[in-house]
Amino acid sequence: MFTRRKLLALTFAAVAGLAASGCSAASPQTSSAAPGSVDLRMTVWTSNKDQLALLDSIAQSYKASRPAIKSITFDSLPFADYNSTLTTQIAGGNSPDLVWMGDLSKDLISAKALVPLTDRLKATPEWGYDDLLESVTAEFSADGQLFAYPFSNSPFALYVNKDLLARAGQKLDPAGLTWDRVSAIGAAVHSATGKAGFVVRDFDYSSWNMLATVWTGWGASAWSADGKTCTFNSPQMTDAMRFLHDAAFVDKSMPGPGTKVDFFAGDAAFTVAQVSRASLLDGSFAFDVLPLPKGPAGAYSVIGQAGVGVLASSRHVEEATNFLAYLTNPENARLLAQYFPPPRASLLTGDKLAENNKKLSAAQLQSVVVDQLRGAVTLPNHTNPAEVAKRGKAALDALWTEKADVPAVLGSVCAALDPVLAK
Repeated sequence: MFTRRKLLALTFAAVAGLAASGCSAASPQTSSAAPGSVDLRMTVWTSNKDQLALLDSIAQSYKASRPAIKSITFDSLPFADYNSTLTTQIAGGNSPDLVWMGDLSKDLISAKALVPLTDRLKATPEWGYDDLLESVTAEFSADGQLFAYPFSNSPFALYVNKDLLARAGQKLDPAGLTWDRVSAIGAAVHSATGKAGFVVRDFDYSSWNMLATVWTGWGASAWSADGKTCTFNSPQMTDAMRFLHDAAFVDKSMPGPGTKVDFFAGDAAFTVAQVSRASLLDGSFAFDVLPLPKGPAGAYSVIGQAGVGVLASSRHVEEATNFLAYLTNPENARLLAQYFPPPRASLLTGDKLAENNKKLSAAQLQSVVVDQLRGAVTLPNHTNPAEVAKRGKAALDALWTEKADVPAVLGSVCAALDPVLAK
């Protein structure tokens, strides 16, 4: 079983070995390894063949001019089991060299399991460290060091099935769109067509952190700024959760528990999903994509982030860090931007993002990506994310019944989370 103590022991041993070998003094462009002696492995959660093909093409280009590199492979792990599989590999001595990471980032940084990147990236010619937006590097930084490159910074947006709205005789004015209006239109679509109103993708009455895409519009948050106190019982969160409860059980504008709905299959009028999900649009219905609706607290933006870092337990830290610098340089960041909104200010215009995006227009990308990144909040993330998610879900499950006492349920969520947050 993975424990932080095991991970710390493993990584400290790796760091000590690297210091003894003197690899920290190597140039970003060189390797001290013998020709054909290095196999690099990077864990990812994507199984999308086009994304994997792009990653592989970048890897092959890198490998062609680096004699030490024998192979670079991308190990696709199922998203649902990604964290547990990865940490088991690390603790079991089968560590990958590079990793994608989402909500595991705080644990890995806290455990000193990641190699600091700032100095190496700054020393790489034409890499452009100053091009990174500070607002999107914060999640992967500590003590003045960047520990993972935030390769994907995908704002959540409101996708609209224009055909369903037309069938229900509903009109949508994007200017000043509010959650109350979305719920009203969603209820009308459900009544007229039998299809769902709005869906928060990947929530499924299980992954409650996805509801931050809604509750932030009420000025609510899951815990205090220092992460030590639960705030699910705040007035703002109570109002936000009452809105969602009523949408499911009173207005019927959101499908209730146990109902599987896929917006991208034409089953709902709206969905909240990351901009990167636009790849699922297949042309079977007319659509639009808009910034998240306003809540009582006004306009807001939420992003889901993923970073890529080098594990200190890698047997090839020097070569893995060099490859990360190549994978994330300005040109490759531009190529990856067709799937993953980049952290580079120079690439963040609607026109530039549209160069490789096959689904969304420059105007849409400007509106739902570029204009949303500055000042956006991230999905709730805490150390020990699995335990936080488990306890939160167990307590919040009681909310998803017709006669739930919303304030009482949210009080029970804080009773469950506070002991974990305070550690």
